[in-house]
Amino acid sequence: MPLPNAIYIEPLDHPISADDQPLEITVPGSKSITNRALILAALGNGKTILRGALWSEDTEVMVQALMKLGFQISEPEIDPAEACNRTLRIEGLGGRIPNGGSKNSPLELHVANAGTAARFLTALVCLGEGYFRLSGVARMHERPQAALFAALRSLGYEVFSEHQNDRMPVIVRGGGRLTEKRKCVVGQEESSQFASALQLCAETGNWEILPQNPKLAESPYLAMTRELIKVFKKCPSEFQIEPDASSGSYFWGAGHLLSEDLRGPTTHAAFPVRVKHWPSSGWQIDSEFPKFLPLPEIVSRQHDLGDSIMTAIVMAPFEKHATEFTDLGRLRVQECDRVMALHDELRKCGVAAKTNTTGENLWIEPAPEGLKPASIETYNDHRMAMCFGMLSLVSPGLIINNPACVKKTFPNFFQKLAASAPSGFGARIRDAATGAVLTSEELFAD
Repeated sequence: MPLPNAIYIEPLDHPISADDQPLEITVPGSKSITNRALILAALGNGKTILRGALWSEDTEVMVQALMKLGFQISEPEIDPAEACNRTLRIEGLGGRIPNGGSKNSPLELHVANAGTAARFLTALVCLGEGYFRLSGVARMHERPQAALFAALRSLGYEVFSEHQNDRMPVIVRGGGRLTEKRKCVVGQEESSQFASALQLCAETGNWEILPQNPKLAESPYLAMTRELIKVFKKCPSEFQIEPDASSGSYFWGAGHLLSEDLRGPTTHAAFPVRVKHWPSSGWQIDSEFPKFLPLPEIVSRQHDLGDSIMTAIVMAPFEKHATEFTDLGRLRVQECDRVMALHDELRKCGVAAKTNTTGENLWIEPAPEGLKPASIETYNDHRMAMCFGMLSLVSPGLIINNPACVKKTFPNFFQKLAASAPSGFGARIRDAATGAVLTSEELFAD
């Protein structure tokens, strides 16, 4: 039975003490690492076993596309330690892409609203032969692609935007590996995924990638891509994918909000809620999230946190000082305009929030009386649903609309909130329309 259209999470009626047995939550594998690893394994030679791979809409889209391109991927095996992880076995073909379509009947690849899949696959199919058409949901067709398309064209590939607006749907004519190395310049102002897509395929394609702005080459997500390329150059037979740090931020955040001392502990060991196997590779910028509790007065999306800055933004009303969030431009062109979505939904809750004219910065004032009850729109954005789901543990009267949108990256998120201690919070979650308490099975987003 699917999640209802709207849910209500009863706030917990007691704080969590660091002296009690800490809650230990498992979270699924990193989406960013999973989709990069799938591309690199497909371009490699021979079989690679990916363990701890996230199994959600965004990664299933990638797996389905690779299989349609002719790559052999075994039946996913459920990870006994985390229900939304899988073990995947993929046969790399040394840069060869078996399948392609004709000009009149291009091979169709549907990417839903998965930005990583859309960008990475657009670059990948250039290495194939024939024609490929990539499309997604309506929001995907609004998201920027121009810098990636321009870079691929400069390498000599044919990239046709159907609506002549440099967005999807797009038809790509594969040209295979270049006989002579060529350079391309890529802009990253709107997304570092453009450069990552090109870097993942650069060695196979005989491409040299140059950033338009050298400062943007320092993007933490691009650094992750470079580190993974180093790993897969060694042709590992197995690769363990670490938990998703941005997904883990909701639980660190909930632990902070629910702790007896809202000033917040300073070490992982002192947190009343912990995330198991917290990433230590340094590949995920969001692994720094616990160090930002309590929040400082200024937090940057470019230098401090990645997607977990959304978690920090919704926690800001509980701080004793105003908080400024900077460098938020990329949030505006993701699953929704996340800056305005956060601004508008927090204001519904009585929070004093304001942006500047560009939407690059967001200021949040303290709300000493707490949040007002509100019906929260999630804009079909998984992170909006999870941010306000976290807040519901401490704020009464929040109705979460379209909770099933968490299926994009974290299908069992609400199951984690409802699970009994120590693997969850024991929250009671109700159907907002009927008041019925939802079972664990009913809280899974599919």
